[in-house]
Amino acid sequence: MRKSKAKQGRPFGRPDRILNFKPTQEGTLLEFLLASLKDQSRTTIKSLLAHNQIAVNGRPQKQFDMPVNPSDEVSINFDRCFNYFRNSQLRILFEDEYLLIVDKASGLLSMGTDRDKEKTAYRILSDYVKRSDLRNRIFIVHRLDRETSGVMMFAKNANVQTRLQQDWDNAVLDRRYVAIVEGTPENESGELRSYLAENNAMNVYSTDERNGKLAVTRYRTLDSKGRYTMVELELLTGRKNQIRVHMSEYGCPVAGDKKYGARTNPMRRLMLHASRLQFVHPVTKENMMFETAIPAKFKMLMNK
Repeated sequence: MRKSKAKQGRPFGRPDRILNFKPTQEGTLLEFLLASLKDQSRTTIKSLLAHNQIAVNGRPQKQFDMPVNPSDEVSINFDRCFNYFRNSQLRILFEDEYLLIVDKASGLLSMGTDRDKEKTAYRILSDYVKRSDLRNRIFIVHRLDRETSGVMMFAKNANVQTRLQQDWDNAVLDRRYVAIVEGTPENESGELRSYLAENNAMNVYSTDERNGKLAVTRYRTLDSKGRYTMVELELLTGRKNQIRVHMSEYGCPVAGDKKYGARTNPMRRLMLHASRLQFVHPVTKENMMFETAIPAKFKMLMNK
């Protein structure tokens, strides 16, 4: 069993006494804690659980019968509760000392601009990490459009951000989206490729090899009913608005995407969701994959 001290600390105070453990076999959280903390009573361990002082993969847990396995990390803070995050537009999927992986809601900006000072995913998460230590910061690794929901990654220091951005194509093993598009693709599956460029009006479009960057999108049909089709899309490259441009030029624009030719907006949102992100952790070198469920509005539209 591997254990190490965490580097989390209190603002302007001594570090919290935190131990991190890796289970060696499958079992429940309580069973694991009882075996790992032989010097602590059952009552003390249950008290740690009740007061949010136990976290699994960076998230506080109170559920004593939660299953744990060797791929998990169990953290115990003996001094106080872990920093707890709750926000209607963001859900933390994973957190360690290097990364934050979140599920972003449609309608929330990834990061603000000079003109846009409203709340963003970046600002919300910055406030969250500063609750543990005012020196903490986060760094954006990639962005999702405001109206696109799904999995996003943030770094907790500039070095990790640089490593990921400079080696993005090798670090990211699988990046997928689910979309509802207007019409029905000619083939149930296929690959779309073109060279993309952006004009002064910030519209992305396909052009020739000399003036654009290669963009490759694979798609497969998940469901098709009437005027709409649900498709899964795999990004082989990561160009701005790649999916939206490719589906529009293929004759099946993403529903709700007026900018790229959609004629309908059935759910008052862009029907595009980042469903999977698989990558090699830039520090631990672990293969990590995060998936989120297809949004309820997507299912509602397809069941109409």
